[in-house]
Amino acid sequence: MAVRRQLAAVVAATLLAGGLTACGGGDGSPSVPSGTPTPTSASPTGPAKPTDRSPHGVLLSAQLAMQTARRAKVSYRLGPDAGSGPMFWLPKTALQVKRSTPAEAEQLIVVDTVAYQGGDAATAARLGGRHWERFTGTPGPDGHREVPYAGLIDLLNPIEALAAATADGVEAQFLGEEKFEDSAVVHYRVTTDAGRYAAAQTQLSPARRDGLRAALAPGGSASLTLDLWLNDKDQLVKLQRTGTGEGGRADDSVLYSEFAGSLSAQAPAEADTVDAGVRNVSPLAR
Repeated sequence: MAVRRQLAAVVAATLLAGGLTACGGGDGSPSVPSGTPTPTSASPTGPAKPTDRSPHGVLLSAQLAMQTARRAKVSYRLGPDAGSGPMFWLPKTALQVKRSTPAEAEQLIVVDTVAYQGGDAATAARLGGRHWERFTGTPGPDGHREVPYAGLIDLLNPIEALAAATADGVEAQFLGEEKFEDSAVVHYRVTTDAGRYAAAQTQLSPARRDGLRAALAPGGSASLTLDLWLNDKDQLVKLQRTGTGEGGRADDSVLYSEFAGSLSAQAPAEADTVDAGVRNVSPLAR
């Protein structure tokens, strides 16, 4: 618990530092995180690793490393859906992915509480020449808007996976060193369940935790296995979730690369968008 309290203090300091450099517009326009490192946050190795190198301690260190990185390129396969692109999880949510499987639209961009979907000829034909639909998330009980496509973002967010892997009562197992894309990585495994995974996300609204639990437990999954591969900086390079429920099987994988790199999620030109209003935040369909 002492290690955990120390890490919590360092994470809090990291978040405060990140908040000082957060992009944003006082004019109410969507905030688009910049991928250009600043002198104070330029990417790098992060704080020293804690002395606790037990499986639980290493995963706590990985949580801190990903808090420090704040962004990465993701390549994912979530059931029938697959895609890749830059993702920011701090200081604000942003995502820009191009799908590699058939979907309603070829590209999806999420910038804080605004999303854009389209970017392809089929969308332009449907919208009379414009390539993007623009929509916002639904307001929550406190009046703040939810993040559109929260169901997808919560399955991709590495901080959420590591929070679930380090939750109280969850045991981590070290499986050994392996080769991954010409680099040496270490492999850890955690067994939990969808309810505990969602409950560990205390920063999320109750509605988002409910949606995450439903997405992870098709028909009610009795157990959920997390396999996590870390590089020599304790950064998460691969996440795999598997579980079987009465209504189907969860089998997801996410790859992370280009940590803290020069990444950006750009909103399309206003003249090329059509306002689609407000859309509900729903769990990812299986």
